[in-house]
Amino acid sequence: MYAIAIREPGDPEVLEWTEQADPRPGPGEVLVDVAAAGVNRADLSQRQGNYPPPKGASEILGLECSGTVAELGEGVTGWQVGDEVCALLAGGGYAERVVVPAAQLLPVPDGVDLVDAAGLAEVSCTVWSNVVMEGGLTEGKLLLVHGGSGGIGTSAIQIGRALGARVAATAGAAESREFCRELGADPVISYRDEDFVEVVKGLGGADVVLDNMGASYLDRNLSALAPDGHLAVIGMQGGRKAELDLGRMLVKRLHISVLGLRGRPLDGPTGKAAIVADVREKLWPHVAAGRVRPIVHSRIPLPEASRAHSLLESGGVHGKILLTRS
Repeated sequence: MYAIAIREPGDPEVLEWTEQADPRPGPGEVLVDVAAAGVNRADLSQRQGNYPPPKGASEILGLECSGTVAELGEGVTGWQVGDEVCALLAGGGYAERVVVPAAQLLPVPDGVDLVDAAGLAEVSCTVWSNVVMEGGLTEGKLLLVHGGSGGIGTSAIQIGRALGARVAATAGAAESREFCRELGADPVISYRDEDFVEVVKGLGGADVVLDNMGASYLDRNLSALAPDGHLAVIGMQGGRKAELDLGRMLVKRLHISVLGLRGRPLDGPTGKAAIVADVREKLWPHVAAGRVRPIVHSRIPLPEASRAHSLLESGGVHGKILLTRS
């Protein structure tokens, strides 16, 4: 098969389309013929040498894909050759074929194009596990989403609205803010010109904050939370280290979770299998009904992954970039 390899850590130009050994499914695994793969910021970090894959995972980039089941490993039930699926991966998506634990497969929801489904698994499982399973978002609560126009943000806005929550979002450019409004966020706050803390506190405070910035937003996020609020940190674009005011947390009874998805084990109460199962049971009906949909900024041929990385790094991407087989 052919796949994208990283020649050496560096700029997008280090990505190369090369021939590699065909993967084979082991017990409990499924081989998928890839139709498309989603591009995530974690892929950019791995390309730069800053985010190595977990032990035992593929060195090939790609944390999500869609495609068709090509072969079942020993002991796999519930799937058949030819099934159209999307998959949560620890790596390997930027390839013609990938091996996936069967418990990390999801059916392509009714009404969703097979290629577009490549942008569903990673964002859905990330948002659902952090905002709902950890953060406890329910109907009537207020969710604040930072980076509302990106891949995670567009998913979070839709999921919040589908659950009946109020959703506020931050974004930069005017067209990005308008895009968030079209998805159902209200208010949409300019992180360049407005103080999101004051806006959100004027609404009574956020019950859940989904944050991709980390250190630079920590103090302000805690200020923006309502009593008993939950801060879910999923990124560190603004740094890793910051001073934490435990007194403020004590008085307001606040919670913080800093949880990744890629390095989680397959099994256990917080493992990937449990997250995927919860997403399939509780979120997939909203996707099938059209209340949550994959937002695709552009489709780029898989051999041109370097162009996709350059586009994501340049900013202004609304939703997901997908790498396609054709």
